[in-house]
Amino acid sequence: MTLLSVAQMNSQNDIEDNFIVIERLLQQSKAQAANLIVFPENFVCFAAGKQRETAAQFEAIQQRLEQLAHRYQIWIIAGTLPCPFRPDGSIITDGRVRTVSLCISPEGTEARYDKIHLFDVQVGDAVGGYQESQFFESGDQVVVAKTPFGNIGLMVCYDLRFPELALTLRQQGAHILSAPAAFTYTTGKLHWQLLLQARAMDSQCYVLGAAQQGWHGEKRQTWGHSGITDSRGQLLQIVKDEGQALITNSFDIKEQESTRLSMPLMQHRKLISY
Repeated sequence: MTLLSVAQMNSQNDIEDNFIVIERLLQQSKAQAANLIVFPENFVCFAAGKQRETAAQFEAIQQRLEQLAHRYQIWIIAGTLPCPFRPDGSIITDGRVRTVSLCISPEGTEARYDKIHLFDVQVGDAVGGYQESQFFESGDQVVVAKTPFGNIGLMVCYDLRFPELALTLRQQGAHILSAPAAFTYTTGKLHWQLLLQARAMDSQCYVLGAAQQGWHGEKRQTWGHSGITDSRGQLLQIVKDEGQALITNSFDIKEQESTRLSMPLMQHRKLISY
């Protein structure tokens, strides 16, 4: 049986404090015999204006996470980390960084996804407006990571609003979609659960939504409610408590195959021009 864990965190700006929580969640996940744990967006450091400073430590943080995956013999979706260079190794020279989600096995890093859709929106909260493209450079590559228990299509937060990405990941062989996130309280309350279920229903994949929850500094508040949905779009588990939490659910690839065979959406899909 495959068991998948999804974490919820209230990460702050101290990397060492956050790593204490990360290891605690890894221990809990391992105690439940999970094969995989998904961490939220900004899980190692959640601090406005510190992206470049944290990005300078990208390789050291990556190595530390690889050591934890090896120690606990578990696969890790390393939420997101700011990174100062592109997948080809070229340095981003304009001061921005990439938002990177890593898939790490007990043997090392297996895949890297650079967030494609950037959150440039106006939100009616204390922050008001978000302009990720001012601080981050978008990625342009769709990534599916192969694991012994299924293929994982890597997504991040705002990506959930774009069904074509989920469908492309499914077309490229994904069984599971990972969605580390830091949804604002305002947008999360409206759309988070709906988006988890909609992308699962669209793609007929399990969706693992690992969320930040609570206050990060004086202005930024995230919604939380980490959740797991099945291949039919049914919500299997969702966190309703505040702060740190962990949920774990089984994944049955044969049951997923049955769901897909009974309603073959990918074969029925037609591209229509109006």
